[in-house]
Amino acid sequence: MTSHKAIVSGISGRYAIALFELALENKALKAVESDLATLKDLLTESSDLKALVVSPLFSRTEQSKGVESIAKLAKLSDLTSKFLGVLAANRRLDTLKSIIVAFDQLVAHHNGEIKAEVVSAHALTKTQLTELKKNLKAAVGQDVIIDASVDEGLLGGLKVKVGSRMIDSSLKTKLDNLAIAMKGVQ
Repeated sequence: MTSHKAIVSGISGRYAIALFELALENKALKAVESDLATLKDLLTESSDLKALVVSPLFSRTEQSKGVESIAKLAKLSDLTSKFLGVLAANRRLDTLKSIIVAFDQLVAHHNGEIKAEVVSAHALTKTQLTELKKNLKAAVGQDVIIDASVDEGLLGGLKVKVGSRMIDSSLKTKLDNLAIAMKGVQ
């Protein structure tokens, strides 16, 4: 468990470690990982679910009933459903999003992988993603899982974050740096 503590921390880290270890013990890692991906998508899509999770106006009972219903509708595994019940009972549902992030980090570490957050101005093609994955693997020496997103405000280029390292080759940053340099010339 000490190796887990180096990867995640805080209250969400402790809950993620507990769920991760239970999932390993019950040979349900893939099922829980899939359930959490579903929950992550639901949190993004449903403002009602987001309100249930973060609002202190809902009682423990209301939160428990709500997550129980969601677990049934989303066909979540028994372990994930019980875990959500524990979070509701302990008034910790507001940490669900950060628990999912921490759990993903634990799974990646367990699989010998590292996660890279990639933000681009336009959606990357499969060929571009494959090439980027190959280059990142060569740079960090581990298999890389790419979490790609789009930010049209970048104008062009990429922002890549691997662990604590950030590489910002976006056109917006280059233009901002040029504007700062030009101000110094005046």
